[in-house]
Amino acid sequence: MSRTVAPPRVVNIADLRRLAQRRLPRLAFDYIDGGADDEITLRENSLAFSRLTFRPRSAVATSDANLRTTVLGTPLDLPFLLAPVGSSRLFYPRGEVAAAKAAGAAGTAYILSTLSGCRLEDVRAATRGPAWYQVYLVGGRDIATAGIARAQAAGFSALVLTIDTAVAGQRERDVRNGVKELVSGTLWEKLPFVPQVLARPRWLAGFLADGGLMNFPNVVLPEGPMGYADVGAALAQSVVTWTDLRWIRDLWKGPIVIKGVHTGEDARQAIAAGAQALVVSNHGGRQLDGVPATLRALPEVLEAVNGQVEVLVDGGIRRGGDVAKALCLGARAVLVGRAYAYGLAAAGEAGVARAIEILRTELVRTLKLLGCESTAALDRSYINVPIDWGMGPDARVGPRQTDGSAPTSTEHIGEHPALRS
Repeated sequence: MSRTVAPPRVVNIADLRRLAQRRLPRLAFDYIDGGADDEITLRENSLAFSRLTFRPRSAVATSDANLRTTVLGTPLDLPFLLAPVGSSRLFYPRGEVAAAKAAGAAGTAYILSTLSGCRLEDVRAATRGPAWYQVYLVGGRDIATAGIARAQAAGFSALVLTIDTAVAGQRERDVRNGVKELVSGTLWEKLPFVPQVLARPRWLAGFLADGGLMNFPNVVLPEGPMGYADVGAALAQSVVTWTDLRWIRDLWKGPIVIKGVHTGEDARQAIAAGAQALVVSNHGGRQLDGVPATLRALPEVLEAVNGQVEVLVDGGIRRGGDVAKALCLGARAVLVGRAYAYGLAAAGEAGVARAIEILRTELVRTLKLLGCESTAALDRSYINVPIDWGMGPDARVGPRQTDGSAPTSTEHIGEHPALRS
């Protein structure tokens, strides 16, 4: 008599990560999980959240926890958006479509990477929520112009321009896993790396049924869609400069978001170039290793922006409490990438939905334990900031307004003496 084995209980994002590792071949899992060089920044992105501690208000009854916010004028049910993750079809069949559908069902936004394995029109049609298009200038200005026009026509509501990819970062796990050889090597070059793919027959069957090795249908070169093997070279040939914002701004009839801001200097440049929002991002630790965690860079960018544009942040978010800490520091909202990518790799759309629900549930619990009625009311009075973060007095923030606009008052700021009134 056969026994039915119950699926493992998925309690947190780490559980989804383990399921993703179990289902994917090593090369695909490490593409999600890995970072550049020694992966210092990759680790620091998550560790930074542990260095902020909460200051709860006890003996406070909160009947509800309101998570709603507004980003670029669009109401969202959650203060976190799904970040662009390229090549999501590598993790699960029709991966970008599945993730976008789950985001829309949860009442939040999905951001589609240029380097998607699904047509942008299909992804936009899959979600009932807002969708943004993240653009790389791969293929040159004419190719990018055509892609931007398609995104506008399809109904994407914001354009995200990533500025931290002058070249692709050195992701050493990909080198060791033979990604280049498996994609474009000779038969003899491929052979040492084939066993890791054959060891995941369920993944391989789905991958082949979905068309096998993908191309990038949103980057249409004269000879057809760009092939998967061309990514590294294409990024090196498509460096974004501030002057590119001029012609992109003329093309795009909507808000432009600059992603990849690390410093106050770049924040001011982005505002001068016409950005309506910034994302403090180090590409999840996948580009320049050794830059600070995004949470630590966030206060400098907020101070430089001084309320002129909206500021979002990504990197290292694995808990609802992490979302709360970023909002306490002053971010309008956050982007989550690996957290939902693990879910996608584990179980497709259902896995993404579970990742979103985990973060939502943890965030509600955090608010109630803080004695705070809404994410809009979070401010720095709810956290202790490490003294060595070097935040000046101009970086103080008080409670968020109910519409998500810049705060107007200041309160006690934990343990940082420069931030005390």
